[in-house]
Amino acid sequence: MILFASGRTDIPAFYSEWFMNRVKAGFVDVRNPYYPEQVTRYLLNTDAVDCIVFCSKNPAPIFPYIEELKKFGLYFFVTITPYGKDIEPNVPDKSKVIEDFAELSRILGKKKIAWRYDPIFINGDYTAAYHIRKFREMAEKLAHFTDRCIISFVDLYSKTKKNFPTLKEVSKEDKIFIAQAFGRIGMELGIRIESCAEDIDLFAYGVERGACVSKEVIEKANGIRLMENGRQHLRKHCDCLPTRDIAYYNCCPHLCRYCYANYDEATVRKNYALHDVNSSFLIGGAKSTDVINVAAQKSWEDKQLLLF
Repeated sequence: MILFASGRTDIPAFYSEWFMNRVKAGFVDVRNPYYPEQVTRYLLNTDAVDCIVFCSKNPAPIFPYIEELKKFGLYFFVTITPYGKDIEPNVPDKSKVIEDFAELSRILGKKKIAWRYDPIFINGDYTAAYHIRKFREMAEKLAHFTDRCIISFVDLYSKTKKNFPTLKEVSKEDKIFIAQAFGRIGMELGIRIESCAEDIDLFAYGVERGACVSKEVIEKANGIRLMENGRQHLRKHCDCLPTRDIAYYNCCPHLCRYCYANYDEATVRKNYALHDVNSSFLIGGAKSTDVINVAAQKSWEDKQLLLF
């Protein structure tokens, strides 16, 4: 199976110590976000977990643990966007994140790390021309450290609209204009540009329809061969492999205005205060009403010998 850490919060940035405590303990407990008394326990061992996929805007806090984590298959998505503190108030300076991206690539190899440039939105401060200029600046610095960049345009989820009411959908014309420019820059610098769960086919403009966590990507990154396990389809147009997210909504202190996983700042601060690095749960602890179900886990690695 593939473990996702995480699409709900930034585990490397804020919860690295907790995560490593769970690795040492050999399991993690995850509450169902809709039925909190229902708890799924995932075993954290190499017999069941083929790859851990991390998604972060600040991977540096997990660096001290990388050697220990190498017993698992690994893949990192590092999000680097051109927004300022007005949009991403608690994300480190982008030059520092770029340096950390380069360091992570040197440690793991460029096949195990991808750059995410998302979500893309447009307003008076962040125009299409601004995105294209900043994308080139970043791409020139990152080209030696990855060969893959995932882009997506902003989706107006209910939480996003609540926290960023002036945000608007990107028009089809602007999507094509940006994709064309990004595709050209990627071709020049040797970075494959892929879209993530987009409703528009941008292949003609140099952007491939991607699956962030694809069979091919995980196999190439970790030198393994996986059996076919279908698609996840968490979002419309998503073609990723099934993953199991071990985190919790409403607990990411980056507090990005476009975030779909946070309800509001007060809820995040309340939840973050409940975090205990020694708990089996990311937020809070066990309750007497919990019903714990041990997940059915098995490796997807195909270890059969090829005849040719």
